[in-house]
Amino acid sequence: MKSLLVILPIFLLFGCQADKQGNGAHQGNHEHQHGSEASEHGSANEYMHQSSVEDLIKRFESPERDAYQKPEKVMEYLGDMSGKKIMDIGAGSGYFSVRLAEKGANVIAADVNDEFLGFVKKRIEENSLTNIEPRKIPYDAPNLKENEVDMVLIVNTYHHIENRSDYFAQVKKGLKENGELIIIDFFDHETPVGPKHHRISIDTVIDELKKAGFTRFGVEVNLLPYQYIIKSE
Repeated sequence: MKSLLVILPIFLLFGCQADKQGNGAHQGNHEHQHGSEASEHGSANEYMHQSSVEDLIKRFESPERDAYQKPEKVMEYLGDMSGKKIMDIGAGSGYFSVRLAEKGANVIAADVNDEFLGFVKKRIEENSLTNIEPRKIPYDAPNLKENEVDMVLIVNTYHHIENRSDYFAQVKKGLKENGELIIIDFFDHETPVGPKHHRISIDTVIDELKKAGFTRFGVEVNLLPYQYIIKSE
């Protein structure tokens, strides 16, 4: 669940959570990435580059996205957020960051793009929210302190991250004992919304997370119409 760098404009990294045309949250090309995976992610980010940040924000916050993202159902699935510290990687417009904060969580809205973070700051001011910290992160690291958070949420971003096992090994170090990683992304078959390409299967995600050091997994495939949810510890 999901915005990172100088090979492509930074806005192509995190923050771009999926829109009704299938624009997923994004992470930019890693300079050290190579092979078919690099080609796959490069083309995905080039596709994202077709839309401005302003247009992406409109899409992320649209009723059309609400219809398939079903944020209230997701929040119910996540459970009681009161007092938990949560990093929302690829926060983008703050679609989930604000909802998490309204449920009582202390939220790190993480993104690589200044425009997205500026929009989040505006939302914080307009809604008088004191429990969201906008945090700029690099494309290749979550910049979490060891044992910093109870949960990491990444929505529609996983399929744009490169060197994923290395990246999520860093995420794991940032989780407290019994902390959770929640990934929401599109099924690896064609759906009415979501990216037409660059989809990653549940089995592949779990295999990559195992390499990152995660050992326990829960999978939910019925809550959302076009996306799976993987919960890892």
